[in-house]
Amino acid sequence: MRKLIICDTSCFIVLSKIGEMDLLYKLYGSITTTPQIAGEFGKGLPDWVETLHVADESKIRLLETQIGRGEASAIALAIEKRGCLLILDDYKARRLAAQLELSYTGTLGIIVAAKQKGIVPSAKHLINKIKQTNFRISPELELKALMEAEE
Repeated sequence: MRKLIICDTSCFIVLSKIGEMDLLYKLYGSITTTPQIAGEFGKGLPDWVETLHVADESKIRLLETQIGRGEASAIALAIEKRGCLLILDDYKARRLAAQLELSYTGTLGIIVAAKQKGIVPSAKHLINKIKQTNFRISPELELKALMEAEE
């Protein structure tokens, strides 16, 4: 069975802004998200993005006391669908996912994976495009990503 990949809003927004939304499809084939995240994104999502509801909405409300609604819904869905991969960029959400022993990556991790699999020729080129948006990347995180991408 294919591993479920649950994507949060920020990755959709950033990849959409730089014209690289299809990286998710090229890497994973299909992506899962929640209605809350789809609403935050505010545009139509590609047909390879499946929207799933969290069965127990109280999990979202509980998680929302610590993180935003989109991230809370992604983590709540990951709790229900154990063994999946979360795509999260928010620091607090990533820290919470780690505490809950959930597997996660971020938008830069997607770019590094795409470079490592030969889907894109350069991670640096895409990171530079991201830096032209309002998405913040610390110099340390950029360096780490470029090292992982062997650039």
